[in-house]
Amino acid sequence: MIYRNMEECVNDLEKAGHLIRIQEEVDPYLEMAAIHLKVYEAGGPALLFERVKGSRFRAVSNLFGTIERSKYIFRDTWDAAQRVINLRNDPMGGFKTPVQSLGTALSARKALPVKTSGDKPPGFEEISISDLPLIQHWPEDGGAFVTLPQVYSEDPDKPGVMNANLGMYRIQLTGNDYELNKEIGLHYQIHRGIGIHQEKANRLGQPLKVSCFIGGPPAHTLSAVMPLPEGMSELTFAGLLAGRHFRYSYCEGHCVSLDADFVITGEIYPEDTKLEGPFGDHLGYYSLVHPFPVMKVHKVFARSGAIFPFTVVGRPPQEDTSFGELIHELTGGAISKEIRGVKEVHAVDAAGVHPLLLAIGSERYTPYEQVQRPAEILTIANRILGTGQLSLAKYLFIAAEQEQPISTHDMEAFFAYMLERMDLQRDLHFQTKTTIDTLDYSGEGLNMGSKVIFAAAGPKRRELCREVPQLLRELSGVKEAHVVLPGVVAIDGPAYRDEAATMEQIEDWSAFIQSRGGLPDCPMIILCDDSAFVGAELNNFLWVTFTRSNPSHDIHGVGSTYRHKHWGCDNVIIDARTKPHQAPPLIPDPQTEAGIRRFFEDGGVLGGITKPRR
Repeated sequence: MIYRNMEECVNDLEKAGHLIRIQEEVDPYLEMAAIHLKVYEAGGPALLFERVKGSRFRAVSNLFGTIERSKYIFRDTWDAAQRVINLRNDPMGGFKTPVQSLGTALSARKALPVKTSGDKPPGFEEISISDLPLIQHWPEDGGAFVTLPQVYSEDPDKPGVMNANLGMYRIQLTGNDYELNKEIGLHYQIHRGIGIHQEKANRLGQPLKVSCFIGGPPAHTLSAVMPLPEGMSELTFAGLLAGRHFRYSYCEGHCVSLDADFVITGEIYPEDTKLEGPFGDHLGYYSLVHPFPVMKVHKVFARSGAIFPFTVVGRPPQEDTSFGELIHELTGGAISKEIRGVKEVHAVDAAGVHPLLLAIGSERYTPYEQVQRPAEILTIANRILGTGQLSLAKYLFIAAEQEQPISTHDMEAFFAYMLERMDLQRDLHFQTKTTIDTLDYSGEGLNMGSKVIFAAAGPKRRELCREVPQLLRELSGVKEAHVVLPGVVAIDGPAYRDEAATMEQIEDWSAFIQSRGGLPDCPMIILCDDSAFVGAELNNFLWVTFTRSNPSHDIHGVGSTYRHKHWGCDNVIIDARTKPHQAPPLIPDPQTEAGIRRFFEDGGVLGGITKPRR
């Protein structure tokens, strides 16, 4: 099925039983988001809100809520898009299948963007920001946001669509000090293409023209988050995945997608910022208020029959998890071609993606040596941390696959494999005072924190505990303890007070454990506020441990040593307690939760959607 616009996609999903229409008027303040979250949690259908309070436009959510529905949307174009990406990643491989590769190249050529002349986009009307569905997702959000935008900018040095950037950067429509209908907030994080464009525009002393496309064929939305091979335009990929050319024109110097449902055009001026946020983000916390570029609104357009797509992010997994799965399926082999020796890299969604990477690499440097230690995998680790958005990672666990097959997607087995083999006095490697994900508030400031590499190679060196060692229950101040994984135990300690108190407590524990002979079978201890919660399921451990700790500050050790600037220990203690400088977690509004029950009760339009899938 080739969709020319969002409405065709919505109608097709409804016929196939993948979408439900909600005809009752729904409030965009918290209510729409709360309904979406409950339906996503149950693995339910896409939702078309036909009557949005305060707006004449419809809205749709949960389009990509299941991998099955996502693949259904792209069922007729998926294979061709995958072949083109593979050919770009491995051009020499095309010589092995010349006929198929020729067809793939022709498909890519047919997907090239097509320009239409004329100043006014046909089929569009001019509207205002206040006419849009102004959806606020979480109680403490700073206002209404666009959560599935396609933000378009061009390279000031090489203008034109083939050198443009299409990215998904959240847009704040209302609130704070933004002048309604005249200004919107543009939040983009580090290592984003639009930042390069703005830097060039600033150097030239001119504003950067920006267009925000909303809706259109679902392929356009997915293209805005795709990590494409070098030299492949997002707009070409959008046409390829959509099965038709990306159509565009220019209106008063601004690029306009002719298939989008809504288009906001404007300019970003050098050094012109306003406070943006808070926003309930995909790590499960509020990203706080910070100065970000303010976009001066030029014009806002809506196509006839426009539908406003949105998603809701929060503690993972959420709908954006499907984006990650789709991207992995389309580009899964790219990283092993880009970085020699890599078998797998897994950005762990349950930990917020960037806080935790798991990787498997080869170890071939010194096969003649009897004593095996991490060598090649350390080179690979540094390359991973210098590649694209993988560079935002905070924790990297990398293992050499030697004695048995392993997979980063069997996380319990992967952690066990690593912890059985690591020499903790040798195999931890820190990078301090460096960059981390913009949304991660565990560090020293916005974009500032540290990284750590855990590396494992060689034979098994220890057995792992599967019950809580009695020694941990006897530590002063420990109220409760639970096994999380083999060799990993979570303990409740006293609430975090300050760094000095933490260091004193850790030193006391270390001395006590060493005086009692050590804990060789428990290499990792998680200090947390609620060990029962952390130990209840794997996702809780991943979320709490890796979103609430900064390696340089929060990794401590029993029997720690510091020699020739290298730190090591006998047992790693990760302090994952909540700390005063961290962002608050997302908590649903009880009144809103009670108000939406009517949709899910017997006789309600969503009455059959009750079973959580997490």
